[in-house]
Amino acid sequence: MHKYVLKRIVLMIFTFFVITTICFILIKMLPLPTIKAMGRDAKLIEERRKMMGYDKPIMVQYLRYWKFLLQGNMGLGEQMYSSREVSEVMFTKLPYTVVVNLYSILIAIPLGLMFGIYAALRKNKWQDHVISTMVMFFISVPSYVYAFLVQYFLCYKTGWFPLTAATREQTTFFSWTMFHSMVPAIISLGFGTVAGLTRFTRAELSEVLTGDYLLLARTKGLTRSQAIVRHAMRNAMVPILPMILGEFVGILGGSFVIESIFGIPGIGSLFIQSINLRDYNFFMADTVFYTLVSLAAGLVIDLSYGFIDPRIKMGAR
Repeated sequence: MHKYVLKRIVLMIFTFFVITTICFILIKMLPLPTIKAMGRDAKLIEERRKMMGYDKPIMVQYLRYWKFLLQGNMGLGEQMYSSREVSEVMFTKLPYTVVVNLYSILIAIPLGLMFGIYAALRKNKWQDHVISTMVMFFISVPSYVYAFLVQYFLCYKTGWFPLTAATREQTTFFSWTMFHSMVPAIISLGFGTVAGLTRFTRAELSEVLTGDYLLLARTKGLTRSQAIVRHAMRNAMVPILPMILGEFVGILGGSFVIESIFGIPGIGSLFIQSINLRDYNFFMADTVFYTLVSLAAGLVIDLSYGFIDPRIKMGAR
């Protein structure tokens, strides 16, 4: 187990290094906006870019970037939040991303489990066909399509919800006003999670229900409900729970498109802005953040199998 964990951590570090290196080189190949187009003091901007090392070769900038990153310094903003610490801005944006994703997951996971279990218990009946058809539809359609439909019908036509989310200046994070303003984004984010969890739960529980040990439990006197609860559900949850844990780890990741559509000032919308405005430091900071979250979620999912079911030996041959 320890060897497996150590191996995964080393692989994570290598993967993180490769991804950040590729992203750094690609973003540096894009030209910065011209000073004239920025409409600010040309001399001041030029001096700031020299201070950031933008006039040096890419390899020199790359080594300089790692030197400061290992010290916890992500640099200053240029095109966005000029002269402000990148890490400071990201910490102010992070709670919005966490809140909207936390609400979405807390609502989507029970619904996904409920629909998946119901479909498995009604396998090959009309209820199963209806749920499976809806799942395939919601998985196939991109989330931004739901977002536009939700925004049009629930925000514009009916006026039940505001078009954009509330900010911390208007209310607190865990208030009714904040939750109410985020409902359209929560619904848009939740469709994919509910559909994916429903399909996965149905597949796992359907396979378990056909197992020989379940038939043996019935012959020993257990009713169908008792056999499902005591045996089928317990075994089916082994691969399902790691998926749920991964969703909770991934709440930091957010959604680039959904946050931008609903005006949520989170990490996702910040990433989109950094690409459009070609702000090197914000782009790299967001890249580092999202890469770490994705790798950590993958590690948690893999390790959780061994904790949920001790019979599973991680890294064993």
